[in-house]
Amino acid sequence: MIDHPTAMGTRLRSFLNPASVTLLLLVLLVIIVIANAGGDPLALARLGTRFENGDPNGTEGYDGQFVYYIARDPSPQTVAPLLDVPAYRYQRILLPLLARIISLGNPLVLPWVLALLGILAQAIGTWAVAELLSGWGASRWYALVYGLWAGFVLSIRLDLPEPLAYGLIAGALLMVGRERHGLSWLLYALALFAKEVTIFFIAAQLFAYVLQRRWRYALALGLVALLPYALFQGWLWSVFGQPGIGSGGEMATAFEWIPFMGILRIGAYSGIYLLAMLLVFGPAIILPSVWGIWNAARKWIAGEENVIVFGLFFNALIIPFLPFSTFRETGGLLRFACGLILALLLFAGRYRIKRVLNYGWFWMVLNVFLLK
Repeated sequence: MIDHPTAMGTRLRSFLNPASVTLLLLVLLVIIVIANAGGDPLALARLGTRFENGDPNGTEGYDGQFVYYIARDPSPQTVAPLLDVPAYRYQRILLPLLARIISLGNPLVLPWVLALLGILAQAIGTWAVAELLSGWGASRWYALVYGLWAGFVLSIRLDLPEPLAYGLIAGALLMVGRERHGLSWLLYALALFAKEVTIFFIAAQLFAYVLQRRWRYALALGLVALLPYALFQGWLWSVFGQPGIGSGGEMATAFEWIPFMGILRIGAYSGIYLLAMLLVFGPAIILPSVWGIWNAARKWIAGEENVIVFGLFFNALIIPFLPFSTFRETGGLLRFACGLILALLLFAGRYRIKRVLNYGWFWMVLNVFLLK
């Protein structure tokens, strides 16, 4: 039996959606990276001989190596020498733990599972964002801005936890919108164990509950999401001698007190590099953060007391105070801005701000920096 062309077109349109496009493109990216590395999936983790071999003069590698080391053997005593700042790295336990469980601890399977988890998490997160946007009457295709944000694509390329962390946040926000608060609290809790910076969305949700006088919901969120993570931080302190919360790994600098001093400090080392950073990240991150602070505050003053408004306010407000160590490293800045991009996209969709949604397509251009 031959399908009618109209039926085939309908099935094709149902398959082609932001989540499936994100999935296909990220699978292609990972295949290309692994193929260029001679079929070695550990190329994604980018291991460095400095930590893997204990060579102080060796190559540094990148942050994905710490996810891999913890997944390979999560014993704190065993893995601590392989981590630059053990408590800071170990607090992001969810991705390595999931990878270890799914791979059954098989070291040959583990790198493939890490790659698969990142891709699936990003696709599912994109689906959740599309559902939220569609529910507000915006085109679900704007979710592709989230799916292909350079910070997430970089994280897929390097076995990092951002896709899982913010995919869980997107799912939690979707559940809040559908009044399934119990499930949202669980997803919020898991997001914290994926990456600590998701705390800004959880704080936004807690703040919304308090202002709405939903005291039982606020208490439940605290008990389900915040209390376990606080206890985990206490355990990290007892095991590693310090809590995990901090401004970054080795050589990280502190958060700034003066807005955007972190990026301005670059000028003391290179005026040309500062100019280049301002030209690229001024319109991509700095101006959107200022816009987000101002417009979220306006909505709040106008009486809009919901997690979408406060999610944008908190995620935008932290950007001006980021450390110099974050601003100087483009990959770190792109990854930190994942929360801002998600918050801006949802705010623009919730309040039908079409020009901001369209502006989001500009962000996808930043993926050209990942082509090297």
